[in-house]
Amino acid sequence: MSERFDVLVVGAGHGGAQAAIALRQNGFTGSIAVLGEEPELPYERPPLSKDYFAGEKTFERMLIRPPAFWSERDVTLLTGRRVVTVELEAHAVITEDGERIGYGKLVWAAGGHARRLPLPGAELPGVQSLRTRADADAMKAGAASTDRVVVIGGGYIGLEAAAVLAKAGKSVVLLEALERVLARVAGPELSRFFEAQHGAHGVEVRLGAAVAAIEGDGKVEAVRLANGDRIPAGLVIVGIGIVPAVEPLLAAGADGGDGVRVDQYCRTSLPDVYAVGDCAAHRNRFAGGGWCRIESVQNANDMATAAARHLCGVEAPYDAVPWFWSNQYELRLQTVGLSIGHDLTVVRGDPAAAGFSIIYLKGGRVVALDCVNAVRDYVQGRALVVSEARIAPERLADAATPLKELAAG
Repeated sequence: MSERFDVLVVGAGHGGAQAAIALRQNGFTGSIAVLGEEPELPYERPPLSKDYFAGEKTFERMLIRPPAFWSERDVTLLTGRRVVTVELEAHAVITEDGERIGYGKLVWAAGGHARRLPLPGAELPGVQSLRTRADADAMKAGAASTDRVVVIGGGYIGLEAAAVLAKAGKSVVLLEALERVLARVAGPELSRFFEAQHGAHGVEVRLGAAVAAIEGDGKVEAVRLANGDRIPAGLVIVGIGIVPAVEPLLAAGADGGDGVRVDQYCRTSLPDVYAVGDCAAHRNRFAGGGWCRIESVQNANDMATAAARHLCGVEAPYDAVPWFWSNQYELRLQTVGLSIGHDLTVVRGDPAAAGFSIIYLKGGRVVALDCVNAVRDYVQGRALVVSEARIAPERLADAATPLKELAAG
């Protein structure tokens, strides 16, 4: 065994970095290592599809902490490594290159890998996912050599990529297999709003569009749909979700499937193994107590903090209200809560003015808000979600009354 650490963190994204930071903040004095697949130091992921791709933010400004931070806090960074096996009895992991690294406690924060298209031509040069810095750099290089781009997937990543490319003057076609964009995370009102906004910026949005193949001779040239349509493209961006990176844990016997299951302290069913972030499925009271994976910076950071505290002897269960954001054109979408299973929506404000909120209710209780250029609603609406407030829909719709007044009763 080449090395051993008291805590080994696998994954150098937001969750992995925060786990190491929170351990030191909570007084942990043992040895810590953060192991990551990429060669870079831990960095922020959201700017990849926004201001980093647009050239408005340098990579150095995306670093979660400056290089000196890690050495000053005696945190070892093991970059460019991928764990393929977890040996429970030996308390060790084995990397793809055969390196064996021991641990006292293991924090799994490996996130996920971009889901690939299971279609002919998906491996052609010019077909690009957007999950890492290398992906973003490849996308920038590809966009520089073509004016025709097809984006596959109408989730946040696809919409953000389409917005940046449209602003750069590219001809963009966005393909969504379902009947509306953001169908898995938002109600129809928000979907229609963003579809219209992208259309107004020149993006051709095709809904119910099933992709049959990617075509090209040595490089991508077109996307062929199931209905026979052929859309020319010199660059194809694929944003169809992630596959949780939990294979080594599941192979070791961890409970899970779509992610690895953890308890309120982020412990897996495996001894001395925790999991946090995109790859961790947990019971969330904001999802009605059901199992869910939440792919967000907030979730990664807060789960990592809960795991670190537990490792330091502090039992502070993870119970944070989920929140998300997305920047597209001059629009800032901020979401608080989970709209899963909602049975009523209330539109607050005027979507035509690009400053409004959508409030989601379930059984008469406020469960989530989507706020577009409506920071005040977002900030004040958090209390309504946390308290599961019961407020008449007509009062919620009255944009002249601040939400904090409704929260006060």
